[in-house]
Amino acid sequence: MKNVKVSIFDKQKDIKLPTGIRLLVRRACNASLIFENFNGAAEVDVSFVNDEQIKEINRTYRNIDSATDVLSFPLGSDGKYDINCETNASMLGDIVISVERAIAQAEMYGHTIQREIAFLTVHSMLHLLG
Repeated sequence: MKNVKVSIFDKQKDIKLPTGIRLLVRRACNASLIFENFNGAAEVDVSFVNDEQIKEINRTYRNIDSATDVLSFPLGSDGKYDINCETNASMLGDIVISVERAIAQAEMYGHTIQREIAFLTVHSMLHLLG
């Protein structure tokens, strides 16, 4: 397993996150780093929000006045990342996932919420890694 610290924040109170979702997100982040041959320690923050919250974030940072499923906010570019001075880990950035949108998409595509959240996490990790 890669040396990655994944901090997970549930910033919405509308929907209870399924049991095991935090472990799943950590595994998806690790798998992304392994797949992309990322070397060294890494840190990433993952926040779960509702549609209203992600719409506000999308409007504030992207000038798009609508909800979306996931947003990625990389802290680096061209393979160069900010470094946490205390841990010497590369700070990859932030992932924001709308739980409401993830549930709707899981139903639409006929799979589980776990699969949808894993997909959104990996998709966003690939954005953070460039």
